Parts: sequence; structure tokens; C-alpha cells
Amino acid sequence: MLRSNLTRTILSLAVVAVVVAALFVVQHRSGGSSITEARLERSLPTTFSHLYLQQADLLGRTGLTMKSLDARADCDKGGPTVANSGPGADWICLMTWNDPDVPLPDGSGKFELNVHSNDCYTAGGPSKLVGLVTIVDRRGREVPNPVFEFDGCFDPNGDDTPTGVTIVPPPVTAPTSADAR
Repeated sequence: MLRSNLTRTILSLAVVAVVVAALFVVQHRSGGSSITEARLERSLPTTFSHLYLQQADLLGRTGLTMKSLDARADCDKGGPTVANSGPGADWICLMTWNDPDVPLPDGSGKFELNVHSNDCYTAGGPSKLVGLVTIVDRRGREVPNPVFEFDGCFDPNGDDTPTGVTIVPPPVTAPTSADAR
């Protein structure tokens, strides 16, 4: 009896493994992952802009709109030798946006994304540009900063045509002896 239960369990696990493998093969033969550079480049600026406007409201700042922010993203997964598709914690997106009160010193901000297989992601931005995990609101209360780290999702069937956005990263400068002091 124990042997037949064990055999059934092993067979059940084998069937599940075959089904999962077949689904994986079908997905990759039918166009691959729904997670693409273009979909992230469309989703991230929209999600970020909504949250940035929430932050501005918390701080009592007016005059910013989705249109005036004009946020744009240029995303890359894992560097030049890795395909720009699929889940992973190795997505980097450079973003630009327009805020007259918070200029971007290097012209862009670097966001690190952990993109999940369910077409959602967690993004963390540069605290020198978006603020720390908490901020002091216009009433003097310490509140969570909506753009410090945030989650977003995109339509897996959404537009996948290239966005054409290219953001040149700031040059990397070698430290000088003055920097060491």
C-alpha cells in the first residue's frame, strides 16, 4: 500500500513537471516573455508620475501635472549581453522628468527594478532625487514617501513597439585625490 501511494505521488509530480515544461516551451516558442523593455518603458514613467504627483501634494507643491513632468524611461536588463526581456532583479531604467523645483543634476535618475513573472515590478529610485523612505509633509508629519520604492504592473498584451527613448547615462568620473579627503 505504501509503495503504491509513493508510486502515485512520484507519477503525479512527474506529470506536473511535464505540464510545466510544456507550458514553458509553448510560451517561449510563441513569442517569449510578456516582460519587455518597451512595456517597462511605457509603464514605469506613468506609475512614477502618478506617485510623484502624490508626493508633491503631500509636500504642498502645486503646478505639476502628468504632462508637465513628461517622464520618460530607457530600460536595460542585465547589460549589453542579456536580452531585454523576462523577469529578474537585474533591470535598470534611466528616467528623466521635469520638475523646476528639483532639477536632475546628471540629467536622469537611475531606477533599479525587480520585475516579477506576473508582469509587475518593484522599483527603487535614487534617494538624492526622490527623497528618503519617509518625508515630512506640509503639516509637519513624517509620512511614507510614495516614490522611494514602489510597485507597478503593465498589461502583458500592451503595446510592445520600441519607444525610441534613449537616455545617455552620465559619464563615470574617476575619483581624484581631493575626493579622498
